[in-house]
Amino acid sequence: MNWKLCCAVSLGLSVAACAGPKFVGRTDLNYVGGGEMPAPMREDVTVPSRPYAIGPSDELSIDVFGVSELSQRVVVDASGQISMPLLGSLTVSGMTASEVADTITRGLKGAYVRNPSVSVNISKAVSQVVTVDGAVGRPGLYPLSGRMSLLRAIALASSTTEFARENHVVVFRESGGKKYAALYDLRAIRQGAYGDPDIYANDIIVVGDSQARRVFKDVLAASGLITTPIIAILQ
Repeated sequence: MNWKLCCAVSLGLSVAACAGPKFVGRTDLNYVGGGEMPAPMREDVTVPSRPYAIGPSDELSIDVFGVSELSQRVVVDASGQISMPLLGSLTVSGMTASEVADTITRGLKGAYVRNPSVSVNISKAVSQVVTVDGAVGRPGLYPLSGRMSLLRAIALASSTTEFARENHVVVFRESGGKKYAALYDLRAIRQGAYGDPDIYANDIIVVGDSQARRVFKDVLAASGLITTPIIAILQ
């Protein structure tokens, strides 16, 4: 190899090293090189909140400032209602805690309490759950509070088992009257091929079993590393 070719090769390697690797499917990732990653800022360690919709069996703590007779803990019944002194039955299913507080405030204002100050907190959240099934350590129903991702939901179920097929992870969801199924590859998520998707209440996660293979049997027949989610509408 002559010196010109050596220089050209060296220059090419240097440029490639400066440019850094390409992250397939993840344009939001930046190459840092040697050393440590920058420390997270305050907003990076705070998980964005997601409004919690109250449902049956949730327990609410209701406080009407200065009126102890109206302050109480109540459990939402199967029909999505609670019972309040003076106001009777109130439908709260699907509301947030602040919306319930506003409803109680409007009901009490004027007729019963001159200027009611009402606060509502969710003492026990049990209505919003996610189902994790298949090849995980502890299949079951898990409460969904705040934001949840696929990897975190599987971690709640004691992670995948030794023989789990991690490229056969299906999330079933109903939205707008339609049923969807999305196929994910946990290996690709861990490698940064695509992001860790959000999980919502009533989602069903099935890890590497016959149900996942049945829904996406044609795709999985010759699949390697799945570098993008595959989403289908179920009939």
